[in-house]
Amino acid sequence: PGNANNLVLELASYAKTLKGEDEGVVVEFVNPKYKDETRTEFKKPTRLECMMQDFPKLLQKEMGKEANVGFTMLDRWLTFSPAKNSLEAGVESCKNGSTAPGTMSSAESEKYIQNQRKLRHAGVSLPVTEEDDLVLVSGITVTPGPRIILAPSFSVSQKETKEKIQGGSITEKSSLILEGGGLIVKNLDLDGALIIRTGPSCEVTVDGLKVQNKGWVLEENSQNSDLPESVAIRGYTMRRYETKEIIIEDPGRYFIGEDGVVNKLD
Repeated sequence: PGNANNLVLELASYAKTLKGEDEGVVVEFVNPKYKDETRTEFKKPTRLECMMQDFPKLLQKEMGKEANVGFTMLDRWLTFSPAKNSLEAGVESCKNGSTAPGTMSSAESEKYIQNQRKLRHAGVSLPVTEEDDLVLVSGITVTPGPRIILAPSFSVSQKETKEKIQGGSITEKSSLILEGGGLIVKNLDLDGALIIRTGPSCEVTVDGLKVQNKGWVLEENSQNSDLPESVAIRGYTMRRYETKEIIIEDPGRYFIGEDGVVNKLD
């Protein structure tokens, strides 16, 4: 889909609407996708559709003035970025003026930007990509970095993120992956690529770690290159030149300081 909607329904009102004249059935429509401007051939099979967000119309029809309908709208960067289109379709969409191509590369880029914003809100000093900063790669605009992945085991909510990572700085060229429920990162100084993965029952505190290396470089794929589909669909290859990698799987308490040495406390 091109958007994401979540409906919260009060059950008594919902039940009354289902028993009403329309029995909860909203109006159907056809939304064909054509191959080109001649509109003579479908891009893919068309079908009957209906929109769940049309349900409030039925609710108001059955409940009248008693219907209480409202909505909360969140910024796109915080909520939704689909990877639903091929690279070719995304490029064509951009040529037609779209700012949301919905490709694998645009979805990844917007996830990186979301995490940039999360870490800045948590007090980390780092560049946050704005529209004018985006770079064109294989016809799709993406962030130049930093590229940040926060695994669900590390943090999901903003509250968790602020508790798990504090202070520090990350440069634009950097790539960062953090994974582990017991991982806390303080005062990280990153200029390159860093991966920290910790297992269950591992309590790991990283404080003052400094990492500087060649990191990872995003390189546009050549048109004639024979690449796996998982790489070709992105339009680029991530060249991993140098990476600082810390993997801790044995249960226990650990401390990692400026030098990156893993010290087991118990």
